[in-house]
Amino acid sequence: MLKKNVHLLVISLLTLLSFLVLFMLRGADDNGLTSWQWVFGQSGAAAVFLVISAGVVLLIAFSKVSCSLRRPAFLLFLLSFIAIAPFWSEPEVIVDSARYFTQAKHLEIYGIGYFIKQWGRDIAAWTDMLLVPFLFGLIFRVAGEVRLYIQIFTTLLFSLTVFLTYLIGKELWDEETGLYGAALLFGIPYLLTQASLMLVDVPTMFFLTFSIYAFIRALSGKTICSIILAAVAIFLAFFSKYSTWPMLSVLAVIFLVIRYREQDAPYRSYLFRVFLVFLIDAVLIGAVVFFYRDVIMGQIRLLMSYQKPGLGRWGESFASIYLFQIHPFVSVLALSSLWFAVKRRDKKYAIVCWLVLLVLLFHVRRIRYIIPLFPMIALMASYGLQQVRDREIRRFIALCILLSSLSVSYLAYLPFTNKMSAANLKRAGSFLDTLEEKNVEVLTIPLREEVLNPAVAVPLLDLYTGKRIIYRYDPSIFHPKEDIETSPLRFTWEYKNPRYYSAANIPEKENTAIVVIGGELGDVFPIAVSQKTRDYYAVRAFVDDEGVFQFKTFVAVYRRLSPAK
Repeated sequence: MLKKNVHLLVISLLTLLSFLVLFMLRGADDNGLTSWQWVFGQSGAAAVFLVISAGVVLLIAFSKVSCSLRRPAFLLFLLSFIAIAPFWSEPEVIVDSARYFTQAKHLEIYGIGYFIKQWGRDIAAWTDMLLVPFLFGLIFRVAGEVRLYIQIFTTLLFSLTVFLTYLIGKELWDEETGLYGAALLFGIPYLLTQASLMLVDVPTMFFLTFSIYAFIRALSGKTICSIILAAVAIFLAFFSKYSTWPMLSVLAVIFLVIRYREQDAPYRSYLFRVFLVFLIDAVLIGAVVFFYRDVIMGQIRLLMSYQKPGLGRWGESFASIYLFQIHPFVSVLALSSLWFAVKRRDKKYAIVCWLVLLVLLFHVRRIRYIIPLFPMIALMASYGLQQVRDREIRRFIALCILLSSLSVSYLAYLPFTNKMSAANLKRAGSFLDTLEEKNVEVLTIPLREEVLNPAVAVPLLDLYTGKRIIYRYDPSIFHPKEDIETSPLRFTWEYKNPRYYSAANIPEKENTAIVVIGGELGDVFPIAVSQKTRDYYAVRAFVDDEGVFQFKTFVAVYRRLSPAK
């Protein structure tokens, strides 16, 4: 008993010490969105430390209380959905959301047929795959253009990923490994900030995890339904994001591992199941690739000439990824699990570690690109945690990880993202919905430090409001600060104004408000903007600033002095 209490005390002290050490070394965190040197730049650290301290005391007090979960899978799904709901208040903090919204809105307005024919052609697709924007567009077309519906959808996919992580762990080892693996996904505070955004990363994480589980089941099972499900899952993962293509190499690992485990199964029957899965996928994937062959080849050329060299310039340190943005306990447990798996010659472990080793081998150093791998990292950490013999200690370690990670997420990351200047667009959109004007003409002011094209803010404003947006984009007035060929935000300079922002077919007598978006909103505007707002008066300005990023989205709303009757 004394020995166990000592262990609990040591773990508690390490939990507190890890936060303090990371806070003191926060200057080493070079994450591009939620760096600790920004989220704890002025305040918040004391509150987080107090919450963790109080939480650890409570965990010790209740450490001996045991409870059995009747339906752990359902509970994990429900709690994960509830845990992400507070993040629905954050704005779209990454400008890539503008691309996916624009693609989705084309489907909403012009229909599925138009989207399928024109994606990558009239609909600018950059280096995106079509599946996730297609799903976003379906939601808009069926349920309405409301951001909340997208947030519910992406949160649902996150919760399903938690559920699938549990199932994979249970399938490969046992229920407890799956349970802890699913729970340790919450030991990645960065992931929580991404789960409700209109991006493709979390949906891609779901589809990749789904394909891994479905393929395991197809090889282990004997029904035709499991084979079809695996083929569909792989198809969806393939068209989620280009980065999933090398990740799907894990299927070869699964093939070898499951065959070793199922040695009693007839070899011909096993190969036949694999053959059916890949035959179905060859037909489905081949048909789509053939139809979009010109678009896909152009995107691959862009990926090789622009994205691949850019990875070296836009990377983040391993310390930032695996110590600050992922709880250090999770990283340590995942690393230690490699030793135990090798020692035990556990071939099943190769399935969960393959993608992580692939990322390390190719030196991928950008956390957004490894989001689809997080379930595998969590399962590695869970495997390492299982080497702790005492069940009570295992539970205590997991709870300390969750306590620290959730405290940082809710008390530091969420307040920081909510005070970003990107939130000005969100608040302006909500304000516009209270006005009687049906239309809003948007004017964008060139930035003093033109790190990206301010026109990209227009689709983001559109996402937050139900008003009709009018925007006349003139690329000649915007001049990039640097060579766009190497800019990480190059896609913003290749912005094409969608035709649905045209002022055509709007009655002249219909009232229209004006919104000005710029990095600085002063009394002196460019001549064109001054002339446009001459007969208008300012009713509200949104100028919150986190004081970190070069790109600012300050917003001013104007109404006509004498509204047309």
